[in-house]
Amino acid sequence: MTTTAVPTFSVAERDRRWALARALMEREGLDGLVVFGEHEDAGPASVAYDRWFTNGRAGTTVIFPRTGEPVVLLPSAQYTMDHLESSRRGDSVWIPPENLRGSRDSGALSRALDELGLAESTIGVVGLGPQVPWHPEGLVPYRLWNSVLTNFPKAQFTSVDVALGLLVSRLSSEEIDVVRYAADVGDSMVRAMVETAAPGVGEHEVFAAGMAEGYRRGTIPPAMHFWSGADPVATGWPAWGYRPQAPRVLQDGDIIYAEVFSQCGGREAQNQVTIAVGDVHDDFYRAGDVARAAYDAGLEELRPGRTWGEVVEAVHAPLDAGGGSMFLIALHSLNPGLVVGRGRGDIGALPGAQAYPPVTDHPALMPDMELAPGMSFVLEPQYAFGRHLVHVGGTVIVTDDEPLELNPYTARILPARGTARPVREPAG
Repeated sequence: MTTTAVPTFSVAERDRRWALARALMEREGLDGLVVFGEHEDAGPASVAYDRWFTNGRAGTTVIFPRTGEPVVLLPSAQYTMDHLESSRRGDSVWIPPENLRGSRDSGALSRALDELGLAESTIGVVGLGPQVPWHPEGLVPYRLWNSVLTNFPKAQFTSVDVALGLLVSRLSSEEIDVVRYAADVGDSMVRAMVETAAPGVGEHEVFAAGMAEGYRRGTIPPAMHFWSGADPVATGWPAWGYRPQAPRVLQDGDIIYAEVFSQCGGREAQNQVTIAVGDVHDDFYRAGDVARAAYDAGLEELRPGRTWGEVVEAVHAPLDAGGGSMFLIALHSLNPGLVVGRGRGDIGALPGAQAYPPVTDHPALMPDMELAPGMSFVLEPQYAFGRHLVHVGGTVIVTDDEPLELNPYTARILPARGTARPVREPAG
Protein backbone atom coordinates (compact mmCIF):
# COMPACT_ATOMS: atom_id res chain seq x y z
CA MET A 1 0.00 0.00 0.00
CA THR A 2 1.31 3.44 -0.86
CA THR A 3 2.45 5.70 1.97
CA THR A 4 0.70 8.70 0.40
CA ALA A 5 -1.94 10.00 2.81
CA VAL A 6 -5.49 9.65 1.52
CA PRO A 7 -7.32 13.00 1.74
CA THR A 8 -10.67 13.15 3.50
CA PHE A 9 -13.69 15.46 3.70
CA SER A 10 -14.29 17.38 6.93
CA VAL A 11 -17.49 18.46 8.65
CA ALA A 12 -16.58 21.98 7.50
CA GLU A 13 -16.80 20.69 3.91
CA ARG A 14 -20.26 19.29 4.64
CA ASP A 15 -21.37 22.64 6.07
CA ARG A 16 -19.98 24.48 3.04
CA ARG A 17 -21.94 22.27 0.64
CA TRP A 18 -25.18 22.45 2.61
CA ALA A 19 -24.89 26.23 2.84
CA LEU A 20 -24.41 26.45 -0.93
CA ALA A 21 -27.49 24.28 -1.48
CA ARG A 22 -29.59 26.48 0.79
CA ALA A 23 -28.34 29.61 -0.97
CA LEU A 24 -29.36 28.02 -4.28
CA MET A 25 -32.84 27.34 -2.93
CA GLU A 26 -33.10 30.92 -1.72
CA ARG A 27 -32.14 32.30 -5.15
CA GLU A 28 -34.46 29.95 -7.04
CA GLY A 29 -37.42 30.34 -4.70
CA LEU A 30 -37.36 26.67 -3.67
CA ASP A 31 -38.59 25.18 -0.41
CA GLY A 32 -36.65 21.96 -0.83
CA LEU A 33 -34.65 19.68 -3.09
CA VAL A 34 -35.19 16.06 -4.12
CA VAL A 35 -31.92 14.56 -5.38
CA PHE A 36 -31.96 11.17 -7.11
CA GLY A 37 -28.68 9.25 -7.14
CA GLU A 38 -27.69 6.50 -9.54
CA HIS A 39 -26.48 3.18 -8.13
CA GLU A 40 -22.77 2.84 -7.34
CA ASP A 41 -22.41 0.06 -9.94
CA ALA A 42 -23.45 2.41 -12.77
CA GLY A 43 -19.82 2.82 -13.87
CA PRO A 44 -18.19 6.02 -15.18
CA ALA A 45 -20.28 9.16 -15.65
CA SER A 46 -22.76 8.06 -13.00
CA VAL A 47 -25.28 10.57 -11.64
CA ALA A 48 -24.17 10.82 -8.01
CA TYR A 49 -25.19 14.22 -6.69
CA ASP A 50 -26.60 12.41 -3.66
CA ARG A 51 -23.02 11.72 -2.50
CA TRP A 52 -22.28 15.45 -2.57
CA PHE A 53 -24.84 15.84 0.21
CA THR A 54 -24.10 12.68 2.21
CA ASN A 55 -20.41 11.70 1.85
CA GLY A 56 -21.81 8.17 1.68
CA ARG A 57 -22.66 5.39 -0.73
CA ALA A 58 -24.12 6.31 -4.10
CA GLY A 59 -27.63 5.25 -4.99
CA THR A 60 -29.75 7.07 -2.42
CA THR A 61 -32.43 9.74 -2.67
CA VAL A 62 -31.87 12.93 -0.68
CA ILE A 63 -34.69 15.24 0.42
CA PHE A 64 -33.11 18.50 1.48
CA PRO A 65 -35.40 21.19 2.98
CA ARG A 66 -34.40 24.83 2.96
CA THR A 67 -34.72 24.78 6.76
CA GLY A 68 -34.11 21.72 8.88
CA GLU A 69 -32.11 18.54 8.39
CA PRO A 70 -31.99 16.46 5.19
CA VAL A 71 -33.62 13.04 5.04
CA VAL A 72 -31.96 10.26 3.02
CA LEU A 73 -33.84 7.31 1.50
CA LEU A 74 -31.79 4.11 1.30
CA PRO A 75 -32.34 1.39 -1.32
CA SER A 76 -31.68 -1.65 0.90
CA ALA A 77 -30.74 -2.92 4.34
CA GLN A 78 -27.12 -3.15 3.16
CA TYR A 79 -26.89 0.62 3.32
CA THR A 80 -28.22 0.67 6.88
CA MET A 81 -25.69 -1.94 7.96
CA ASP A 82 -22.82 -0.06 6.29
CA HIS A 83 -23.88 3.21 7.92
CA LEU A 84 -24.00 1.49 11.32
CA GLU A 85 -20.53 0.01 10.92
CA SER A 86 -19.03 3.26 9.60
CA SER A 87 -20.51 5.15 12.55
CA ARG A 88 -19.11 2.57 14.99
CA ARG A 89 -15.64 3.02 13.49
CA GLY A 90 -15.74 6.81 13.72
CA ASP A 91 -15.80 7.51 9.98
CA SER A 92 -16.92 10.91 8.69
CA VAL A 93 -20.66 10.13 8.46
CA TRP A 94 -22.69 13.24 7.63
CA ILE A 95 -26.25 11.95 8.06
CA PRO A 96 -27.35 10.75 11.53
CA PRO A 97 -29.33 7.48 11.69
CA GLU A 98 -32.57 9.22 12.72
CA ASN A 99 -32.56 10.98 9.30
CA LEU A 100 -32.33 7.74 7.31
CA ARG A 101 -35.29 5.89 5.84
CA GLY A 102 -35.28 2.24 4.78
CA SER A 103 -36.73 2.51 1.27
CA ARG A 104 -36.54 4.84 -1.72
CA ASP A 105 -39.75 3.92 -3.54
CA SER A 106 -42.55 6.40 -4.26
CA GLY A 107 -44.26 5.65 -0.94
CA ALA A 108 -41.12 6.41 1.06
CA LEU A 109 -40.51 9.60 -0.93
CA SER A 110 -44.10 10.72 -0.42
CA ARG A 111 -43.92 10.10 3.31
CA ALA A 112 -40.67 12.06 3.58
CA LEU A 113 -42.11 15.03 1.68
CA ASP A 114 -45.11 15.02 4.03
CA GLU A 115 -42.86 14.69 7.07
CA LEU A 116 -40.80 17.73 6.02
CA GLY A 117 -43.90 19.85 5.32
CA LEU A 118 -43.27 20.05 1.56
CA ALA A 119 -46.64 18.77 0.31
CA GLU A 120 -47.67 22.15 -1.15
CA SER A 121 -44.21 23.58 -1.79
CA THR A 122 -41.97 24.46 -4.72
CA ILE A 123 -39.37 21.71 -4.97
CA GLY A 124 -36.27 21.48 -7.12
CA VAL A 125 -35.50 18.02 -8.51
CA VAL A 126 -32.16 16.57 -9.61
CA GLY A 127 -32.70 13.63 -11.94
CA LEU A 128 -35.46 14.97 -14.20
CA GLY A 129 -33.07 16.88 -16.45
CA PRO A 130 -30.59 15.51 -19.00
CA GLN A 131 -27.47 13.83 -17.66
CA VAL A 132 -24.77 13.43 -20.30
CA PRO A 133 -23.97 11.09 -21.86
CA TRP A 134 -26.15 8.20 -20.71
CA HIS A 135 -29.44 9.83 -19.67
CA PRO A 136 -30.39 12.52 -22.21
CA GLU A 137 -33.93 12.75 -20.81
CA GLY A 138 -33.34 12.17 -17.12
CA LEU A 139 -33.10 9.07 -14.95
CA VAL A 140 -36.16 9.14 -12.66
CA PRO A 141 -38.39 6.04 -13.16
CA TYR A 142 -41.75 6.88 -14.75
CA ARG A 143 -43.92 4.90 -12.30
CA LEU A 144 -42.22 6.40 -9.27
CA TRP A 145 -42.50 9.95 -10.52
CA ASN A 146 -46.07 9.54 -11.72
CA SER A 147 -47.03 8.35 -8.22
CA VAL A 148 -45.34 11.36 -6.59
CA LEU A 149 -47.13 13.78 -8.93
CA THR A 150 -50.44 12.09 -8.16
CA ASN A 151 -49.81 12.24 -4.40
CA PHE A 152 -48.85 15.93 -4.42
CA PRO A 153 -51.11 17.81 -6.84
CA LYS A 154 -50.48 21.13 -5.06
CA ALA A 155 -46.68 20.92 -5.12
CA GLN A 156 -44.63 22.45 -7.91
CA PHE A 157 -41.64 20.43 -9.12
CA THR A 158 -38.92 21.91 -11.32
CA SER A 159 -35.68 20.50 -12.69
CA VAL A 160 -32.54 22.01 -11.13
CA ASP A 161 -29.99 19.58 -12.60
CA VAL A 162 -28.00 22.28 -14.36
CA ALA A 163 -28.22 24.79 -11.51
CA LEU A 164 -26.94 22.29 -8.96
CA GLY A 165 -24.35 20.98 -11.42
CA LEU A 166 -22.87 24.45 -11.82
CA LEU A 167 -22.82 24.84 -8.04
CA VAL A 168 -21.07 21.51 -7.51
CA SER A 169 -18.54 22.14 -10.30
CA ARG A 170 -16.53 24.74 -8.36
CA LEU A 171 -14.41 22.43 -6.27
CA SER A 172 -13.23 23.44 -2.81
CA SER A 173 -9.61 23.05 -1.72
CA GLU A 174 -10.52 19.77 0.02
CA GLU A 175 -12.16 18.49 -3.15
CA ILE A 176 -9.18 19.50 -5.30
CA ASP A 177 -6.92 17.49 -2.99
CA VAL A 178 -9.16 14.47 -3.52
CA VAL A 179 -9.15 14.92 -7.31
CA ARG A 180 -5.35 15.22 -7.21
CA TYR A 181 -5.21 11.90 -5.38
CA ALA A 182 -7.57 10.27 -7.87
CA ALA A 183 -5.45 11.57 -10.77
CA ASP A 184 -2.29 10.19 -9.16
CA VAL A 185 -4.00 6.81 -8.81
CA GLY A 186 -4.95 7.00 -12.51
CA ASP A 187 -1.33 7.61 -13.51
CA SER A 188 -0.26 4.64 -11.38
CA MET A 189 -2.83 2.44 -13.12
CA VAL A 190 -1.50 3.46 -16.54
CA ARG A 191 2.12 2.88 -15.52
CA ALA A 192 1.21 -0.64 -14.42
CA MET A 193 -0.35 -1.23 -17.84
CA VAL A 194 2.71 0.14 -19.65
CA GLU A 195 5.01 -2.12 -17.60
CA THR A 196 2.86 -5.17 -18.44
CA ALA A 197 2.12 -4.67 -22.15
CA ALA A 198 4.31 -6.62 -24.59
CA PRO A 199 3.97 -9.02 -27.53
CA GLY A 200 2.66 -12.36 -26.33
CA VAL A 201 0.82 -10.85 -23.35
CA GLY A 202 -2.94 -11.21 -23.23
CA GLU A 203 -4.77 -7.90 -23.27
CA HIS A 204 -6.68 -9.11 -20.21
CA GLU A 205 -3.38 -9.16 -18.32
CA VAL A 206 -2.78 -5.50 -19.14
CA PHE A 207 -6.34 -4.67 -18.11
CA ALA A 208 -5.89 -6.59 -14.86
CA ALA A 209 -2.60 -4.87 -14.06
CA GLY A 210 -4.20 -1.44 -14.34
CA MET A 211 -7.29 -2.29 -12.32
CA ALA A 212 -5.23 -4.06 -9.65
CA GLU A 213 -3.11 -0.95 -9.18
CA GLY A 214 -6.25 1.10 -8.58
CA TYR A 215 -7.33 -1.37 -5.93
CA ARG A 216 -3.82 -1.46 -4.44
CA ARG A 217 -3.99 2.30 -3.97
CA GLY A 218 -7.13 1.89 -1.87
CA THR A 219 -9.71 2.93 -4.46
CA ILE A 220 -12.41 1.12 -6.45
CA PRO A 221 -12.17 2.44 -10.01
CA PRO A 222 -14.90 1.75 -12.57
CA ALA A 223 -13.91 -0.76 -15.24
CA MET A 224 -11.79 0.96 -17.86
CA HIS A 225 -12.56 1.21 -21.56
CA PHE A 226 -9.95 -0.87 -23.36
CA TRP A 227 -9.24 -2.11 -26.90
CA SER A 228 -6.14 -3.37 -28.66
CA GLY A 229 -5.09 -4.29 -32.18
CA ALA A 230 -3.10 -3.19 -35.19
CA ASP A 231 -5.66 -0.49 -36.06
CA PRO A 232 -8.73 -0.65 -33.78
CA VAL A 233 -11.25 2.18 -33.78
CA ALA A 234 -13.52 0.88 -30.99
CA THR A 235 -13.93 2.25 -27.50
CA GLY A 236 -15.71 0.96 -24.42
CA TRP A 237 -15.38 -2.32 -22.55
CA PRO A 238 -13.29 -4.94 -24.38
CA ALA A 239 -15.53 -7.39 -26.20
CA TRP A 240 -14.69 -10.21 -23.77
CA GLY A 241 -16.24 -8.06 -21.04
CA TYR A 242 -19.73 -8.46 -22.49
CA ARG A 243 -19.50 -11.40 -24.95
CA PRO A 244 -18.22 -14.92 -24.19
CA GLN A 245 -14.94 -14.98 -26.11
CA ALA A 246 -11.22 -15.10 -25.43
CA PRO A 247 -9.21 -11.89 -25.03
CA ARG A 248 -6.69 -10.97 -27.73
CA VAL A 249 -2.99 -11.66 -27.37
CA LEU A 250 -0.85 -8.61 -28.07
CA GLN A 251 1.42 -8.59 -31.10
CA ASP A 252 4.27 -6.39 -32.21
CA GLY A 253 2.82 -3.30 -33.90
CA ASP A 254 -0.35 -3.25 -31.80
CA ILE A 255 -1.89 -0.18 -30.20
CA ILE A 256 -3.78 -0.22 -26.90
CA TYR A 257 -6.47 2.39 -26.34
CA ALA A 258 -7.81 2.87 -22.83
CA GLU A 259 -9.93 5.31 -20.88
CA VAL A 260 -8.85 4.89 -17.28
CA PHE A 261 -11.40 6.08 -14.72
CA SER A 262 -9.97 6.73 -11.27
CA GLN A 263 -11.93 8.08 -8.35
CA CYS A 264 -11.73 8.78 -4.66
CA GLY A 265 -14.61 9.79 -2.42
CA GLY A 266 -16.98 10.58 -5.26
CA ARG A 267 -14.48 12.82 -7.06
CA GLU A 268 -13.12 11.63 -10.38
CA ALA A 269 -10.13 11.89 -12.67
CA GLN A 270 -9.60 10.36 -16.09
CA ASN A 271 -6.65 9.33 -18.25
CA GLN A 272 -6.96 8.95 -22.01
CA VAL A 273 -4.32 6.42 -22.97
CA THR A 274 -2.52 5.19 -26.11
CA ILE A 275 0.19 2.54 -25.63
CA ALA A 276 2.39 1.51 -28.58
CA VAL A 277 3.42 -2.15 -28.47
CA GLY A 278 6.66 -2.43 -30.41
CA ASP A 279 7.00 -0.93 -33.89
CA VAL A 280 3.67 0.75 -34.78
CA HIS A 281 2.68 2.51 -38.01
CA ASP A 282 4.09 6.02 -38.49
CA ASP A 283 0.57 7.41 -38.94
CA PHE A 284 -0.05 6.85 -35.23
CA TYR A 285 2.68 9.33 -34.41
CA ARG A 286 1.35 11.80 -37.01
CA ALA A 287 -2.09 11.53 -35.45
CA GLY A 288 -0.54 11.84 -31.99
CA ASP A 289 1.07 15.14 -32.97
CA VAL A 290 -2.31 16.56 -34.02
CA ALA A 291 -4.00 15.31 -30.86
CA ARG A 292 -1.23 16.79 -28.72
CA ALA A 293 -1.57 20.17 -30.47
CA ALA A 294 -5.29 20.11 -29.61
CA TYR A 295 -4.50 19.22 -26.00
CA ASP A 296 -2.02 22.11 -25.73
CA ALA A 297 -4.56 24.50 -27.24
CA GLY A 298 -7.05 23.48 -24.58
CA LEU A 299 -4.50 24.06 -21.81
CA GLU A 300 -3.86 27.55 -23.12
CA GLU A 301 -7.57 28.40 -23.16
CA LEU A 302 -8.65 26.93 -19.80
CA ARG A 303 -8.63 30.21 -17.89
CA PRO A 304 -11.24 31.81 -15.63
CA GLY A 305 -13.54 34.13 -17.53
CA ARG A 306 -13.29 32.23 -20.82
CA THR A 307 -16.41 30.49 -22.07
CA TRP A 308 -16.78 26.78 -22.61
CA GLY A 309 -17.44 27.45 -26.30
CA GLU A 310 -14.13 29.30 -26.63
CA VAL A 311 -12.26 26.35 -25.14
CA VAL A 312 -14.03 23.90 -27.46
CA GLU A 313 -13.18 25.95 -30.55
CA ALA A 314 -9.54 26.26 -29.48
CA VAL A 315 -9.23 22.48 -29.05
CA HIS A 316 -10.92 21.80 -32.38
CA ALA A 317 -8.81 24.22 -34.42
CA PRO A 318 -5.84 21.79 -34.84
CA LEU A 319 -8.24 18.87 -35.30
CA ASP A 320 -10.17 20.64 -38.05
CA ALA A 321 -6.95 21.59 -39.86
CA GLY A 322 -5.11 18.27 -39.50
CA GLY A 323 -6.29 16.58 -42.69
CA GLY A 324 -7.46 13.46 -40.86
CA SER A 325 -10.54 12.39 -38.91
CA MET A 326 -11.96 12.40 -35.39
CA PHE A 327 -14.79 10.22 -34.16
CA LEU A 328 -15.66 11.27 -30.61
CA ILE A 329 -15.77 14.37 -28.44
CA ALA A 330 -12.41 15.91 -27.56
CA LEU A 331 -13.19 17.34 -24.11
CA HIS A 332 -15.79 17.34 -21.37
CA SER A 333 -16.28 18.40 -17.78
CA LEU A 334 -15.78 16.29 -14.68
CA ASN A 335 -17.12 16.59 -11.15
CA PRO A 336 -19.84 16.64 -12.44
CA GLY A 337 -20.16 15.57 -16.08
CA LEU A 338 -22.11 18.66 -17.03
CA VAL A 339 -20.84 19.80 -20.44
CA VAL A 340 -19.27 18.17 -23.50
CA GLY A 341 -17.49 19.46 -26.57
CA ARG A 342 -18.82 19.29 -30.08
CA GLY A 343 -18.95 16.03 -32.00
CA ARG A 344 -18.19 15.25 -35.63
CA GLY A 345 -19.79 12.48 -37.65
CA ASP A 346 -16.62 11.16 -39.29
CA ILE A 347 -17.42 7.53 -38.44
CA GLY A 348 -19.17 7.10 -41.79
CA ALA A 349 -15.79 7.47 -43.53
CA LEU A 350 -14.50 4.21 -42.03
CA PRO A 351 -14.49 1.15 -44.32
CA GLY A 352 -17.63 -0.88 -43.66
CA ALA A 353 -19.36 1.86 -41.70
CA GLN A 354 -21.70 2.74 -44.55
CA ALA A 355 -24.12 0.02 -43.43
CA TYR A 356 -24.48 1.55 -39.95
CA PRO A 357 -26.81 4.33 -38.78
CA PRO A 358 -25.20 7.73 -39.38
CA VAL A 359 -23.54 9.53 -36.50
CA THR A 360 -24.55 13.16 -36.72
CA ASP A 361 -22.53 16.20 -35.73
CA HIS A 362 -23.59 17.96 -32.54
CA PRO A 363 -22.63 21.34 -31.12
CA ALA A 364 -20.93 21.94 -27.79
CA LEU A 365 -23.32 21.76 -24.84
CA MET A 366 -23.73 25.03 -22.88
CA PRO A 367 -21.13 27.00 -24.89
CA ASP A 368 -21.84 30.20 -22.94
CA MET A 369 -20.88 28.67 -19.58
CA GLU A 370 -18.15 30.82 -18.05
CA LEU A 371 -15.15 29.05 -16.59
CA ALA A 372 -14.38 29.63 -12.91
CA PRO A 373 -11.62 28.47 -10.56
CA GLY A 374 -12.20 24.98 -9.25
CA MET A 375 -13.90 23.59 -12.36
CA SER A 376 -12.41 20.32 -13.62
CA PHE A 377 -12.27 18.98 -17.16
CA VAL A 378 -10.87 16.15 -19.25
CA LEU A 379 -8.89 17.14 -22.32
CA GLU A 380 -9.07 13.95 -24.41
CA PRO A 381 -8.50 14.75 -28.10
CA GLN A 382 -8.44 11.75 -30.41
CA TYR A 383 -7.36 11.82 -34.03
CA ALA A 384 -6.85 9.41 -36.90
CA PHE A 385 -5.27 9.06 -40.30
CA GLY A 386 -7.29 6.29 -41.85
CA ARG A 387 -7.73 3.67 -39.15
CA HIS A 388 -4.63 4.76 -37.26
CA LEU A 389 -6.31 6.38 -34.28
CA VAL A 390 -4.69 7.96 -31.21
CA HIS A 391 -6.21 9.11 -27.91
CA VAL A 392 -4.27 11.27 -25.44
CA GLY A 393 -5.08 13.43 -22.43
CA GLY A 394 -6.15 13.68 -18.83
CA THR A 395 -7.64 15.79 -16.06
CA VAL A 396 -7.18 19.56 -15.79
CA ILE A 397 -8.48 21.98 -13.14
CA VAL A 398 -9.10 25.69 -13.73
CA THR A 399 -7.29 27.91 -11.22
CA ASP A 400 -7.00 31.66 -10.70
CA ASP A 401 -4.15 31.65 -13.23
CA GLU A 402 -2.67 28.79 -15.26
CA PRO A 403 -4.61 25.52 -15.32
CA LEU A 404 -3.57 22.68 -13.03
CA GLU A 405 -2.55 19.80 -15.31
CA LEU A 406 -2.94 16.57 -13.33
CA ASN A 407 -2.13 13.89 -15.94
CA PRO A 408 0.60 15.15 -18.30
CA TYR A 409 1.96 11.58 -18.33
CA THR A 410 -0.83 10.40 -20.67
CA ALA A 411 -0.83 13.46 -22.94
CA ARG A 412 1.41 11.53 -25.36
CA ILE A 413 1.82 8.08 -26.89
CA LEU A 414 3.41 5.73 -24.35
CA PRO A 415 5.80 2.92 -25.39
CA ALA A 416 5.02 -0.48 -23.87
CA ARG A 417 7.76 -1.66 -21.50
CA GLY A 418 6.71 -5.21 -20.69
CA THR A 419 8.69 -8.32 -21.55
CA ALA A 420 7.63 -10.37 -24.55
CA ARG A 421 6.73 -13.95 -23.73
CA PRO A 422 5.00 -16.95 -25.28
CA VAL A 423 1.25 -16.75 -25.60
CA ARG A 424 -0.62 -17.68 -22.38
CA GLU A 425 -4.29 -18.53 -22.23
CA PRO A 426 -6.58 -16.80 -19.69
CA ALA A 427 -6.73 -18.57 -16.34
CA GLY A 428 -9.70 -20.91 -16.29
